[in-house]
Amino acid sequence: MSEAAPALEHDARWGPIAARAPQLAATMAQYLEQMSLSLRPASIAAFELALRGFAGFVIDDDRRLRRLRQVRRDHIEAYKAWLSARPVAPGRTTSARTVHHRLGILRVFFERVIEWGWADAPRSCPIFDADLPKLDDPLPRFLDDASAAALMRAAAKAAPLDRLVVEVLARTGLRVGELCALEANAVVRIGATHWLKVPIGKLHNDRYLPLHPVVVELLAAWRSEKANRGTDFLITDHGRPLDRHQVGRIVRRVGNAAGADHVHPHRLRHTLATQAVNRGMSLEAIAALLGHKSLRMTLVYARIADRKVADEYFRVTEQVESLYTAEAPVLPASAEGERMRRLRLEMQRRLLGNGYCNRPTELDCGFETVCETCVHFGTGQEFVPVLTRQRDHAAERHQQALVSVFDGLLKKLGQDVTAEPGYAGEGPDLTGSPA
Repeated sequence: MSEAAPALEHDARWGPIAARAPQLAATMAQYLEQMSLSLRPASIAAFELALRGFAGFVIDDDRRLRRLRQVRRDHIEAYKAWLSARPVAPGRTTSARTVHHRLGILRVFFERVIEWGWADAPRSCPIFDADLPKLDDPLPRFLDDASAAALMRAAAKAAPLDRLVVEVLARTGLRVGELCALEANAVVRIGATHWLKVPIGKLHNDRYLPLHPVVVELLAAWRSEKANRGTDFLITDHGRPLDRHQVGRIVRRVGNAAGADHVHPHRLRHTLATQAVNRGMSLEAIAALLGHKSLRMTLVYARIADRKVADEYFRVTEQVESLYTAEAPVLPASAEGERMRRLRLEMQRRLLGNGYCNRPTELDCGFETVCETCVHFGTGQEFVPVLTRQRDHAAERHQQALVSVFDGLLKKLGQDVTAEPGYAGEGPDLTGSPA
């Protein structure tokens, strides 16, 4: 592949790289040539910019590096730091989206040349998922109904070309590139409906869009003008094709007249999609209208806090709110059946702080004395009647462990534990034990 390097030396963009690292430049050039067979020129230009930027940095950072297979992980880490801190304007550095884009292109480059088995490929890809910065996922910016209405009123008073551009964008959701590329015969009539044929564009597909009668009239009037006849494009400015910059200026101009700031062509696309969602249009139909290849692209509009979401939210909220505001019904004690009563008593008797005790009631358990044997447990003379009844109750159930515990407590309080059961006087029943 190194034979491609001499040709690169005469390229002003690749010349310095090819002169210092001919094999690296040749590998990247061959990759771009392969990708150009399946991608569009704009994509190849973005790939080339990312590869040249990385190659220029890495051969300056490591003057011994001549080949792609010499790229190590530390080269990538140094490049990440440099790219993120690189100033692009006063007080501004490279955005996270640009860093993500450049590193993503490089990662695909490494993975493909490794998969293709090229001789200059490194043993493994030195760029990982974690290297790509996490990007924000903002909602599309759209005009609310009041702002959209003000924009259309301002368009109706604008110059004919300005009105035509805004009306077409607002009522079709076209991308600005699609608008500029509309062919002269793009408007067709099928039955009673006029349709607009959108040429193959960004997503490599074309589609037909139904045209609003207002747009049909405006296009017919515009094409009837002598200056706009006989051209290859549907919308021209005195025979000259429109470009995205001119369209952007038109939309901003009308937006300023309507009192809406930061209006651009793609915002009108978002506005149409949001209006359609709000009024019940299905996501499948919106995807067809906008030319989306998958519903994943269209689902972004379902995330917008729109009228449809608000209506569903408040409908559900009314039902939920009734749970919080309605008084709980109080049933009479007679409503509790025998099985419910037994279950309640059993749960009260056997429910523990962190689970349930499944010990049969006829078995003794020394752990029932955990409170009375705790170092923090305290008692006094006023509890003698209660402790006596508890000792007697344990003796009746032959729970010797409990009897010993209560006898020990009573001895500390100066009581004669050899007395017959029930010797203590009546006292406060603080535990609810049976008398």
